[in-house]
Amino acid sequence: MSPPRRRVTGEALRYEILVFAKGKVTEEGYLRHHHSRNRSTVNVEIHEFRGNPLSLVRRAMEAKKKEARDEKRGRGRARDEVWCVFDVDKHPSLKEAVFLAREHGIHLAISNPCIELWFLIHFDDQTAFIERHDAQRSASRHTRCEKSLSREALVALERNYEIAKQRARRLARKHKGDGTQFPDDNPSSGVWQVVDSIRRSSRS
Repeated sequence: MSPPRRRVTGEALRYEILVFAKGKVTEEGYLRHHHSRNRSTVNVEIHEFRGNPLSLVRRAMEAKKKEARDEKRGRGRARDEVWCVFDVDKHPSLKEAVFLAREHGIHLAISNPCIELWFLIHFDDQTAFIERHDAQRSASRHTRCEKSLSREALVALERNYEIAKQRARRLARKHKGDGTQFPDDNPSSGVWQVVDSIRRSSRS
């Protein structure tokens, strides 16, 4: 299903971000929290489509192309940014998904092995390879949540956001220095990039 056509109103003056996320509960709840904190200047729509990384990227490409066509015809304004948020896990066609996204201007927020790694580094350093289930257990121990993040967990994550961002960037530099390339860059997470985009929009 295509994103609904937006009317050109005062709302269109807000920065517009469209997100395609693999997970409906964890990722959506986390991103909606950041949207709620910045909704006066940014509008974040999380598309209802769910699927593997390649299907997410293809849907994002379709949505971006459709909005560009509609904008040329005077039917609304295209989103300022389109994102895909997903895990590495054991998904096939990961490299194809990343290649297509880069070719078509789709932003990516990828966590390796899973988004729980991103939550984990809000509380602990994690520089060694970690299995998906271990990351999930460790994150759950800190947040006291499973898939659905509580209000208390979201507040704690927001409080430690800058620490997590610094750790994620250090991990990226470490992998670059080691010559470790995607999708072998475990542990890593780019979720901070989409969050930064939401937060920056409120300060622009």
